[in-house]
Formats: sequence, C-alpha cells, structure tokens
Amino acid sequence: MHYTARMVFMPDHAVLRVALPLPLPRLFDYRTPPGIAADAGWIGCRVRVPFGKQERIGVVAAVGAAQTDPAGLKCVAARLDASALLTGELWHSLHWAARYYQAPLGEMLATALPNALANGAEPADTRLLGWQLSVAGHIAVSSMRDGAPKRLARKLHHGPMAPTRLDQELPGWRSAARTLAARGLAQTVVLDAEPSRVAEPGPALHPEQAAAVSAIVGHLGAFQPLLLEGVTGSGKTEVYLEAIRACLARGQQSLVLVPEIGLTPQTLHRFRRRLGVPVLAFHSGLSDSERAAAWLRMARNEAQVLVGTRSAVFAPLPAAGLIVVDEEHDGSYKQHEGVRYHARDLALVRGQQLGIPVLLGSATPALESLAHARAGRYRYLRLSQRAGNAQPPQVRVIDIRKRPLEAGLSRQMIDAIAACLARGEQALVFKNRRGYAPVLICHDCGWRAQCRHCDAMLTVHERGRRLLCHHCGARQTAPPACPDCASLALQAQGAGTERIEDALTAQFPDATVLRVDRQSTRGRDGLERLLDTLGDRPGILVGTQMLAKGHDLPKLTLVAVVGVDEGLFSADFRAPERLAQLLIQVSGRAGRAERPGEVLLQTHHPDHPLLAALLAGGYRAFADGELGEREAAGFPPFAYLALLRAEAATHEAVSAFFAEAKTLALTLRAALPEAAAGLALHGPVPAPMARRAGQVRAQLLLSAAQRPARQALLARWIPALYELASARRVRWSIDVDPIDLY
Repeated sequence: MHYTARMVFMPDHAVLRVALPLPLPRLFDYRTPPGIAADAGWIGCRVRVPFGKQERIGVVAAVGAAQTDPAGLKCVAARLDASALLTGELWHSLHWAARYYQAPLGEMLATALPNALANGAEPADTRLLGWQLSVAGHIAVSSMRDGAPKRLARKLHHGPMAPTRLDQELPGWRSAARTLAARGLAQTVVLDAEPSRVAEPGPALHPEQAAAVSAIVGHLGAFQPLLLEGVTGSGKTEVYLEAIRACLARGQQSLVLVPEIGLTPQTLHRFRRRLGVPVLAFHSGLSDSERAAAWLRMARNEAQVLVGTRSAVFAPLPAAGLIVVDEEHDGSYKQHEGVRYHARDLALVRGQQLGIPVLLGSATPALESLAHARAGRYRYLRLSQRAGNAQPPQVRVIDIRKRPLEAGLSRQMIDAIAACLARGEQALVFKNRRGYAPVLICHDCGWRAQCRHCDAMLTVHERGRRLLCHHCGARQTAPPACPDCASLALQAQGAGTERIEDALTAQFPDATVLRVDRQSTRGRDGLERLLDTLGDRPGILVGTQMLAKGHDLPKLTLVAVVGVDEGLFSADFRAPERLAQLLIQVSGRAGRAERPGEVLLQTHHPDHPLLAALLAGGYRAFADGELGEREAAGFPPFAYLALLRAEAATHEAVSAFFAEAKTLALTLRAALPEAAAGLALHGPVPAPMARRAGQVRAQLLLSAAQRPARQALLARWIPALYELASARRVRWSIDVDPIDLY
C-alpha cells in the first residue's frame, strides 16, 4: 500500500498539536517559534516543549486551529527533526494501535521509538563504524598477555572489522574492545561499507519445506497471513531463510521477531552466515544508542534484515517485503506494562497496511492462530517431519506416587541421567521455577516465609541464605530461627533450579552441571556464553523455560521434565494451552541430530486427560479438544476480552472506582446498538493476587461475542474513565486481548 503526502488545511493562527508521553487521552497545543509557520512538515517530527516546570519530548500529531487563544499558548522550545521521523505506514499503524489498545497517542508513539530517540537524542550517525588497531596497538600485539584483548588485537591486526563480523568470529569481543580502547590500542573507524560475505549454502530442503517456501514466495507483494506449523526440529528456520533470500533478491527488507533475547545471538549468527548481508539486531540487551542506530538504518533503507524481540515490531520498513514471527505462540510477545500491545497482532496489522505477507511459525501455534487457519483466514502450512535423519523423541511418563524423591527427582530419572552421561551425551532437566525452593517453612509450627507486601510466599535463593519475592522484588536474609516459635527446624520445601543443580552436582561429581535461568544468564549474550561453556562435552543442563525455545543442541538426547503437575490444575483458562506448548517445546530439544532422543515426564497424575491427549495424538489432538472446550465456554478465540485493572493502597479506593466504572459501562452499553452482540461485564473481583507490592488489586472483565461491539463500548468507556473523580485515587489500566487474567 502506498501513502500520498498528507494534505492538511491550515487555518489562520494554526498551532502544533503535540502528543506527549502522558497517561492522558489528549493532545497539547503549542505555538511555533516566531517567524516559523505551522505547516504539515512538522507532523511526525519530535519537539521539545515546556510542560509545567519541566520540558518534555513529544511528537507533532497534527496542525490545526487552537482550542484556546493562540496568544496564551507556550512556544515550542525546539524542533528536533528536520523531517518527519514517523511517516507513512508506520504512522498510520501507530494511530490504529492507539485506538485499538485504548492508549493515549503520546504513549503509543513513545513506545514505538527507541529510548534514545524518545528521550530527545539527535538521530544517530548511521555510517558503519568498525574497530581497528591504533599504531601503538599494532606494535603491542606480539607482547600482549594471552586473553580476550589479545585475541581481538590479533583479529584487528589484519585490518578494520565490522561489529557483525566480530560477533560471528569472536563472541563477547566488546569488553575486550573497551579494554584496548582505554589503553589507546584500538579505536573506532568509519567503514566505507560492511565487507560482503559469501552466503553459506544450506541443506537441501525436504518436500514439505520446499512447498512452504514456494507458498510464501508466491505471496510476496501482497498481504497474506501464513501459519507455518512445524514439529520441533522440522527446519522452520530454513524456510524463513529461503523466504528472506527471495526478498533480498527483490531488494526488499525483512523483519524477523523472536520471543527471547537468548534466541537472538544464535539466530543472528545463523542468518549472517547464510544470507551474506548485514543482519541488524534489536533487543533490550543492546545499548540505547545501538537500538536507535538499528532503527534508523532500517528507516533509511540502509539495511535489509532486522532480527529483534517484541519492540522490534515498530521498526520502519520503507522497502518492506516480509515479516516473520518465530514461536508466534510465545507469551513474551505481549507487553504487560504501559501500552499493552501484542507484537504478533501488530505484525499482522503492519503487514496488511504494507501489503506484504506475514509468516507465523511455531511447533505449537496459539489456539487463536489455529482457529484463524482452520477458518481459512490464514494460509496453513505444515512441516510434519524432522529435518535430516532426526526422529521424534520417545516420551515416557514416570508415575511418582508413593515414590521417594531427591530434590524433586525420582530414582528412575536419576538413573536415566546416569545412562545418558555414560553414553557421552547431554541431558536437560527442566524445572520452570528458579531459586532454591518455593517456600521456607517451620517444621514445628507451620510458619511460612511470606512477603510483607504481597499475597505470595518468598522464594528461597542462594542455597537457603536469602528470601526473594518474585512478584515485587523484595529481598531479605533468611531468619536463623522461626519468627513465631523460635524453632531451629526451618526447612526449604520443594525444589527450584538451584536445589536441583546442587543435587545433581552431588550425584554426578565428575559431570558438568550448568544452571540456566534468569540469574545465571545475566549480561550481554549470557545464555550463549553459558551454552558455549558446555559445548559438545557430556553434561547436564538444569533450566527454566529459557531452554524450551529454539535452541539446537546436537548432543542433547535426554529431556527430564520435573514438576509437570504444577500446570495441570490452574484456574486460568489458558493454563492447559501453556502447559501443552511448554511440554512439546522442551521435549523438542531432545534428539535433534542423529542420536535418538528420550523425554521423561514425572507426575503424580499419569492419567490426566491433557497428558493422555498429548501422548496419543500430539499437539494437534490436544488443540482439537481444547478449542471445542473454549467454544463451549465462550472463551477466546470465540470471544473478545478486555480487562480493566486497578490498584490502590486501600480497598475503599479500589471499590469506589470499580463501582463508578461498572455503572458507567452499563449505561453506555444500554445506549449502543451493538449491545445485542453479547457484551457482558464480569466482576469486579479481587485479582488472583489480591495484594502486590503493598497495593490492593482488583479487576473487571469485559467479554463480547463480536470484536466491533467490544471496541465500540471501549471507545466510549475508556475516555470517560479519565473524568471519574475516583479514578484519580487509583492506578488503573485497560488490557485489550489480555493473555493473563491476573
């Protein structure tokens, strides 16, 4: 879709209407500096404006007549962009998103901009910078001590190198570069162009892969959602690469979204080797200036491929060809603070505006995506076999009823790990709970360590020395004795990744045991560095859901899942879907190369219907049954939800707000012609965690049989909420299409 220049009628005394990043659904009027006209050229530009006693950065959203006397308006302090930073399709898509998610336009625009640009930084110089040795550096190379700085110096001794090439050849080089620069031995330099690389050939595509590539390429140049469901290890990434190659041949850009930072280095390395062109990264592990530079290079069509996490969905695509959403089912694509957008859904909106295909890939598609595919709204592509000679892993359920456990591990599981190590292979022990133990309890009186600020137990960390709340972040030292009865019989109950790591280290003292969770992978490329530590040696990985996604570990043949039962009995209607996806995804890490894989599921409920469905028919059988139950119960994808949340220091403030909010919603619903489409309000009720970080929390659920009816009510209801007196005494938010009812 092509966009023409914006035609704006300029009234006398036209003023700039500025969107500021404030939780207020309005624009703010400002005068232009003396002698400068307010014209359409300002729209989409950032400006610095006075606001109260401060100055703020906003974006000019419109030019029009002042709502008050222009003479009384404040003047813009500075125009930060010579030409619009937000234009065309992206500008229109952001306005759509602000309306759909009921977000103030200023917050939506600030969310879309990289932090550096949103905070007023000058647009970065996007000339390609590389690293080279100084004269002193060339002299010092031979006398340097062994270590990372010397390895980098040896690379640079042959000439300047671009960051992307250094990423491939010397992971973790940046700290060494800073060391050399501080000693005057290395410096940055502008490169004329990133050295071209010969693209490495990929494996021959099997027939299903070739058919999928053909279908995607056949839709280039037109909007088409495509759902690629491929069993784990089926080669979905090869399909992505071939489709991107076709875009490159047409001179078009591709955007690839991945759910986790941990997946980005692995994906970047593979894409750079296989595509032979610069592949930019965009994720929170980069500095603000690095993210801004990548965003601007895409905006200026100086790069053709961008790989990033959730916020990369806002990257400009002036020469758009394809958007790929890998692991499209993953919950991390949903933003849970500020503007609560869903990157997968916004990718589809942008694809429609741009007139390009959007490829959604997963071994376990979201039920919403499957419903769209089965209704014919998405083109459905399937990869049913693993790539190469890899075979699906054998799955075995271990019944642990009345069986002794050691740190949550059964004897059968420990024996299977021992056999795996004896074969020279690797095992993954999966436990989706970090820390040492879920709770600290007094064996004599039953006291439990509870967070003072939340309705939650404190998790035991650091081998029992520290207690941490995973909800508000509160920390405290574990008490030496029970605070209630002074008993010394304090016990850590249950097992987290730390405790399992300790137990396996004691059980297998000669094996390499690595824990993979949020604590152990902090820092740039933390997960990649940790996995490199293990390499191809026999060993054990103990990890959370970080390891369930996308990692290809050829020597990993055993996956042992501890704690299946925790997801079998949840009040959240999405819990069965999440558990099924997690089990399929983590099981897919086993046996991805020539060696056969095995998966052990340890449970007290071996006959549970969810496990039976997965074992008998895989994810497809589970999804069929779950979609039927969702339709009967009136849950998404057969209903459309919005969740109004509020919190305050007192119950009274929260109750007063919801009383007014619900009365207002019922009044507006009665006036809507769409009311017959099945609009219903449920609650208000306390949130599942009724107190968090010292705040009382409750929620009100809006459900509709049709999306337009829900949006019609929201468009009237949410602006009116800002005017309620009770709304000023609470912190409230609206979540359109929530994925968590918490």
